[in-house]
Amino acid sequence: MSSTQDLDYPRILFQYNNGFLVSKIMFTACELGVFDLLLESEGPLSSDAIAERLGTSISGMERLLDACVGLKLLEVEIKSEGAFYRNTELSNLYLAKSSPKSQYHCLMYYSKTVCFCWQYLTDAVRDGKNQYERAFGMSSEDIFGALYRSEEEMIKFMYFLNAFWSIYGRDVIAAFDLSPFTVIYDLGGCAGGLAQECISLYPKSTVTIYDLPKVVQVAKERFVPPDERRITFHEGDFFKDPIPEADLYILARILHDWADDKCMQLLTKIYKACKPGGGVLLVETLLNEDKTGPLEAQLFSLMMLVQAEGEERTPTEYSKLLTAAGFREIQVKKTGKLYDAVLGRK
Repeated sequence: MSSTQDLDYPRILFQYNNGFLVSKIMFTACELGVFDLLLESEGPLSSDAIAERLGTSISGMERLLDACVGLKLLEVEIKSEGAFYRNTELSNLYLAKSSPKSQYHCLMYYSKTVCFCWQYLTDAVRDGKNQYERAFGMSSEDIFGALYRSEEEMIKFMYFLNAFWSIYGRDVIAAFDLSPFTVIYDLGGCAGGLAQECISLYPKSTVTIYDLPKVVQVAKERFVPPDERRITFHEGDFFKDPIPEADLYILARILHDWADDKCMQLLTKIYKACKPGGGVLLVETLLNEDKTGPLEAQLFSLMMLVQAEGEERTPTEYSKLLTAAGFREIQVKKTGKLYDAVLGRK
């Protein structure tokens, strides 16, 4: 129930209304290189100096910097000569491009692609399907054709995924003891961020990234070092092409792209290929059983409506899909972060 204070002054509604402004401030500061410049500088810089080095107007930069201070992305020190700005520890770690945990590419993907697609949320709710036709003039039936509509877009998506796994990968890979599984296939493993986490945590395991030929080519060229012998590649479409035998199959952010019938098709195929005693690891953002939260899962489910064919699901819904495909001993582990893990055994 709303409190009397909320009804007298609906602060929370104003915060929601300004939500996209907050995102855009962070996106813009990242895109202009504010956090990179301040990380590289030997001390705090004035707005004039930042504007000059980044090639922006002084007045515009000053307002952007002050907004970042308000968002606790920057700190400011007022001296007799004026205001001097520096990064917070959070910004150094997650917003500067040179940090191993940088979310720069994630934020840029949201800024350039996700925000653009979400202009059509109203249409998606009305139509009940993704909006690639309206957004990009491409068939809504071919979601990865639209997602990878150019090499540039595909590379942006690959950087976006690797940025995610730099934060969430270790938690989902460590959710269960996967050391008994030495031959692992990461289906839709893309740029290899999760595969890297897997071989780091389980030194006796090898991981094969199974993905579309053009994705594999870029992953080899840009993301996975050629001397990394424990990560290999398999080119193909796992819905259409054979899936080789393995101890464990990882499906990370895969099933939420698809409706139940496609999920069943893939899981059944995996079950047939899986070695006895092997398993499948699902990595997804889990909804509560009553679907009242968490908010991130609810937002992602709408994202799947706008940009894919699937939805986020509850632990029970994923367990039913796995059981129907033949898997047993279903276990669910909540990580306390954005992504959770579900393990099924053959």
